[in-house]
Order: sequence, then C-alpha cells, then structure tokens
Amino acid sequence: MKSVFMVAEKPSLAQSLAEILSGKKCSSRKGFNGACSVHEWTGVFREQSVRFKMTSVCGHVMSLDFPGKYNNWDRVDPAELFRCPTEKKEATAKLRMPEFLGKEARGSDYLVLWLDCDKEGENICFEVISCVMHSMNRTPGGEQIIFRAKFSAITDRDIKAAMNSLVEPNENESRSVDARQELDLRIGCAFTRFQTKFFQGKYGNLDSSLISFGPCQTPTLGFCVERHDFIQSFKPETYWVLQVKVAVTEDRQLALEWERVRSFDKDVANVFLNVVKENKRAKVIKVEMKEKTKPRPAALNTVELMRIASSGLGMGPHHAMTLAERLYTQGYISYPRTETTHYPENFDLKGALRIQEGHSDWGSTVREILRDGIQKPKKGHDAGDHPPITPMRCANRGQFDHDSWRLYEYITKHFIGTLMPDCTYLSTTISLSIGSENFSVTGKQLIDPGFTKVMDWLALQDDEKLPDLKGGEELPILEAKLTERQTSPPDYLTEAELISLMEKHGIGTDASIPVHINNISQRNYVQVSAGRRLVPTNLGIVLVHGYQKIDPDLVLPTMRSAVEEQLNLIALGKADFNSVLQHTIEIFQLKFQYFVKNIQGMDELFEVTFSPLSATGRPLSRCGKCRRYIKLVETKACAAPLCDLR
Repeated sequence: MKSVFMVAEKPSLAQSLAEILSGKKCSSRKGFNGACSVHEWTGVFREQSVRFKMTSVCGHVMSLDFPGKYNNWDRVDPAELFRCPTEKKEATAKLRMPEFLGKEARGSDYLVLWLDCDKEGENICFEVISCVMHSMNRTPGGEQIIFRAKFSAITDRDIKAAMNSLVEPNENESRSVDARQELDLRIGCAFTRFQTKFFQGKYGNLDSSLISFGPCQTPTLGFCVERHDFIQSFKPETYWVLQVKVAVTEDRQLALEWERVRSFDKDVANVFLNVVKENKRAKVIKVEMKEKTKPRPAALNTVELMRIASSGLGMGPHHAMTLAERLYTQGYISYPRTETTHYPENFDLKGALRIQEGHSDWGSTVREILRDGIQKPKKGHDAGDHPPITPMRCANRGQFDHDSWRLYEYITKHFIGTLMPDCTYLSTTISLSIGSENFSVTGKQLIDPGFTKVMDWLALQDDEKLPDLKGGEELPILEAKLTERQTSPPDYLTEAELISLMEKHGIGTDASIPVHINNISQRNYVQVSAGRRLVPTNLGIVLVHGYQKIDPDLVLPTMRSAVEEQLNLIALGKADFNSVLQHTIEIFQLKFQYFVKNIQGMDELFEVTFSPLSATGRPLSRCGKCRRYIKLVETKACAAPLCDLR
C-alpha cells in the first residue's frame, strides 16, 4: 500500500486536519522531537487505497544566517555583511525538525503540504520539501508526487474541498520570501552592528540593549517621530468663537453653530458679538430635512481587524493577530491574513449566517436577516488571496479568555453587519439669523438602525433629534458670549493611525505590520501611552533625526515601498530573483558606506541627549562572545538578541 505524508504549519492545525480528513478515525502518537504529533489512518488518494500520515512543523524549519565566523561583532567589519556568504540553519535547533521530518517521511510516495496559504507558508513548503525528498520513494515516469493544499478555513467543507483540488507549490512566492529574508538580514545586521557598537561604547543611558535598524522598522519609527516633531514645533494661535443659546421650550435649549466658525481677531469677534446682543430673538430662516445613510462596513481584512483591535478593543496589533491565529487554528474564524474585502461570488453567505442563528446574543438578529433576505454586501477589493475574515463556528463567551472572546465577538458582529442594510436617518438642519449673523443647528433622527442593530457601538445617539420648528418662528436668546480658544496640534499617532500609514505607503505586509510595530516598542524607541498612542523616546527621536541628517532615504517610506514592489514582482514571476537582490544590496551597500563616513552627524545629536559611559556610574562589563557592553547581573547570559550567549 502506498503512503501519503502530509505536513501542516502547527501541531494544533495538524490535529484538526487529521480529524477532519480521517473522520476522527486516526491514531496519534508523539514525535521524537517532543513538539509534534503524528496522526495516521487509511483512506483513498488518487483513486487508490493509501496510508496517510499527518504531522506538522512549528513555523519556519530553517532560518537564514551568516556562517559562524561572521557573527563575531569585533572581528568582522559590518561592511562585509553585504557580500559575505549566507547559510540556512535550523530555526530552532532543539526541535531537530529536519531530522524529524526526514525520519517520518521515510518510504512515503506522495507529499501533501498544508502550510498556511500565504507567501511565508509557501516558503515553508520548500523548506519541508528539502528536508524530506531524500527520504521518500522515487517514483518512475515523472509522476507528480508533491502537492499543495489551498484552504482558508479549518472546516470540514473547506478542508475536504482543498484535498480534492490539490495544486503545486508556488516557487515564485517562496523566492520572494527568500529575497526579503536575505535583504533584511544583510541590511539590518550591517547597520545594527555598526551603530550599536559605535554608540553602546560611548553612552551609558541609552536604555536599549540593541540599537537596531530595519528596512521596515525604521520607516515605521519615522512616522511616529514625524508626528512628534510636528507637535513640538506647533505654535498655537488664539481664536474666538461666538456661542449662542436659544430657548425652544422651558425645558429645551439649543446651542447654535456660528456660520463663520471662528475669528482670529478679538476686536472683529466683539463686533459680531455686539450685533447679536442688539437682538433679543433668533429667527428661523429655513428647516432642511434630508434622508441620509450610514453605510454598512465592507468585509473584514487583516489591516482593518488590527486597526479596530487597537482603537476599539485596546489590543496591540501583535497581540490581536496572535489571538486571531489561535481562533483560526481552532476552527472558529477563517484565515486571518488577507488583503481582500470582497466576498467571492461562490461564498455561502447564508450558510455562514445560519451557523450563528442559535446564538444567545445575536441569534434573533440573524434569524431576522435570514427571514427578510440578505442585503447584498458592499463591493470591496479583491486582492486574489483569501476571502475576508469571517466566523466559521458558533461560540459563546465561556469558551474563550476575555480578549479572545472580544475579538471573536467583533469579527462575528462585523460579518453579520456586512449583510444588513445601511443605517438610515433623517438629518435636519435648522438655519437661523440674528441680525446680520447666521447660525445653524443639525440633528439626526433614526429611521432604520440597519447594521448598527448588531454593531451597536456605531448606533446613533438618542439625543440627536431636533424639535419641530418652521421658517419664520422666533426663539428667545438666552445667552450670547465669546469663548477664547487655541488651535492645538494633533495628538501622538495611535497604533490604528500608524497601521493606516504603513498600509498606504507599502511598509511591510499584513503579516509583518504588527511585528514592526511591536519591534519599535520592544527596542524602546516608542512607548505605548493611554489610548494606545505611540510616544517616541529620546532614543527613537535621536535615531530618526540622525538618519534624516545623514541620509533621509534611510527613514523615508519610499525606499522600502519600492523594494516591496520588486519583491511582489518576484512573487508574480515578473522579476528575476538575483537581479532584484543584487541591485537592492548594491544600493544599500553604498548608503551604508556613506552612513559610516558621516556617523559624526548622528553622534552630535547623541552627545546632546545622552551621558558618556563613564558618567553613568553603572557597573558594566563586555560580553565575552559579542563584545558588547552589558550590565553586570547575576546571570551570565547576554541580552543581545544576536549573541550566541543569550
């Protein structure tokens, strides 16, 4: 009997897939590496009886690194890192993943890859292939033996459909990841080693164990510092607002909006105030009533999920995506990494809704939708990757921890909301005059809550309805006064705003955006304040100002955006891997040489902000491996992320 070896991206996913494909009739055992289980059963593959064996990896099997001698920070000039050899090493040596895969694949006739369906997953496919091909049986006649499963949700229907429509792994997408890994390794390590050695050896209060540079990380920090600089340089201006209150009834007052909005000249504002004070009553000029809509949301993609998680749920994007991945592997939601906001034409919207009709919180709303008919979803963007993020199973609060439930609840309510009508309301604007000055007041009256019935945080407020007034009516003026105010700068960037900027400028991917934001926080370049706002630290500010002083390209988003475009062309088979790699390395190598030559410009900024090493009074020693300065602590481990003694 022939055998089929199958590999998923995570142990939990392998178990779910095995249960679905075997009808819960598989036997399971622990693999020798202690991390991955192996599930076996018999079934049919390509019209023949076979023995299936399903296991998994734990993310990437291999990672790109420099050969050992190039990881000595003291003996290797960082400039060498642009041209020195690289090699693939085991991503987690203690898992012995290549050995484990090779052993379990021994004697197999076919390989079916169930890695996540994105570029990173495609890259892991080829890592797995390189580990198992020497162990598998040779098939004569050039028969296809390597297959790729394409799926977007861990449900019986999706998984069985994927098994019945296997494809080949996409080498172009994998090569684009190889290119990104090599560029980030060479560029990031060269700049990071040089500036860390230069500044850690001179200043003692940097509050960071590593002064890192990243082709995506640094422009991400640049957005935060740009907002900080705008706030610091902002010069407030004083202005005056004419505020008027009128009485409608004994119990009801209206605050009117001045048509001129504000005046920056107090004397002029006083003239207008005196005009108003000469009158006792405000006259209604006209009442305009117009039916308006608050549009239902488009289908949910990754970037929007991260934005809402931060702004609405108070979760960092990295934390939110970790929870989303867990919900996905447990089968509660579809694949959470997608750029698409348009449901495919064959998407079973009714079927997905019916799953939720018995829910205690929103089941009654779902039953109404099914009874009255689904509203045709808004036409969104089809990126050609995965369907939008949708709930795949019904769940209740008690099944999750607090944050996981809130994320699942939002995803489900958003999905239901996309299939409901727009919210409609009556917008009423009352225009009034007092002497020569014009005022207005606007209110809203709900007609149909539409999607806000389930997405209730977006519902109209009850107190927005205006009284019934007619043209020609006069209302007594209760109060007329000038209020002095000042213009104010915008606040620091929120994570949600930063995500929008990164998406707009092409910095990172939906998978890497949360990683870059997390990195600038972990490196102590920004701190997350109330409202999940990102406030740059002194170190973050000085670094960005230093790059701007020496070479603004290093911190501007345009450069990385251009690189991302080239990487996407590799993925599409429209650009040559080696050409893109060599051209980009040459550009950054020249920029690195110029940066090293002009580092004094950045150092001048460090001198103003930080104290010399000798003045800090801190006991310091040098790591015996990477030779960086570290605080003397009880442990012998170095905290440097790139040091072997971590």
